[in-house]
Amino acid sequence: MKRCRRCVLPENFPGARLDEQGICQYCREDKGSEFLNEQKTRHRERFFSLMKNLKGKSEYDALMSYSGGKDSSFTLQLLTQDFGLNVLAVTFDNGFLAPQALRNIHAVTDALDVDLVIRKIGFGTMRRIFVESARRHIYAPGTLVRASTICTSCIAFVKFGALRTCVEKSIPFNVFGWSPGQIPIASSLLKNNPRMVRIMQKAHHDPLHRIAGNRVRPYFLEDRHFAPGMAFPFNVSPLVFMDYNEDTIRTRISEMGWKPPSDIDPNSTNCLINAFANHIHMRRYGYNPYVFELAKLVRDGYMDRAEALNRLNEPEPTATIDAVRELLFPGGEEDGG
Repeated sequence: MKRCRRCVLPENFPGARLDEQGICQYCREDKGSEFLNEQKTRHRERFFSLMKNLKGKSEYDALMSYSGGKDSSFTLQLLTQDFGLNVLAVTFDNGFLAPQALRNIHAVTDALDVDLVIRKIGFGTMRRIFVESARRHIYAPGTLVRASTICTSCIAFVKFGALRTCVEKSIPFNVFGWSPGQIPIASSLLKNNPRMVRIMQKAHHDPLHRIAGNRVRPYFLEDRHFAPGMAFPFNVSPLVFMDYNEDTIRTRISEMGWKPPSDIDPNSTNCLINAFANHIHMRRYGYNPYVFELAKLVRDGYMDRAEALNRLNEPEPTATIDAVRELLFPGGEEDGG
């Protein structure tokens, strides 16, 4: 399989177009580090200005969707220690958080003296959702560019549950620990538009509701949340416009007692089902669902191409994949891959 000679995007990635020199269209259209740094500065300065105006106006300054992974742990540290914000950390336990990730969640929130809420749906409900997500693609085709179907289902609970809480508590910043490879810089600081939220939520809510019914209701906004006068927060992904260096991140979070889990895949630092989700995705579509993120990290200078290739080529953690499969499909049921 051919890959872009500058990043790592494969030729079978949806919409990929490699030219005669083996360069993908994303690399050909890249505007370079100077343009990227200008955009980072602009978004960073705007965020600092918003913090100055909104800090202390609500019960919490920010809600952090906290997974316990390295990037979200560092983001939580930035918000509290570097920016001085009063943060509510909210963890969505999908039933497959690595044991070390759960220990990290408590260690980091205790070290930072941050309020923590853990949300967990009954395992039977999450199992039904993950089983259907493994058997078939239940969302629009465009979601396959950035994540597996299983991850898309899980993140829907995270994103819209967090947004609902922000609206209910008038929290001005809805914060995520996305890496610079996961979202474009233009999306790193955005005021939520209620009309667009309705559209995006419907695209995720309806497939999940067809599987689990009203069990998903508490994790999505309802009509009352869109009533006149309801304040919608800014979505913020600080790692996209701040300095991002994985070695620095690991050093800083280790000072709070964070330790890397040993039973996960190379592209996750918190979730056991991620390895199974990647396995199903690669078997079905032929490419790793993290390749778009890794390609962008390489393109923007955050990661060496060799390191990205190592992560893509590292052997799957078969023991973890088998353990997850047994929980989702006891007795060897068909997983749809």
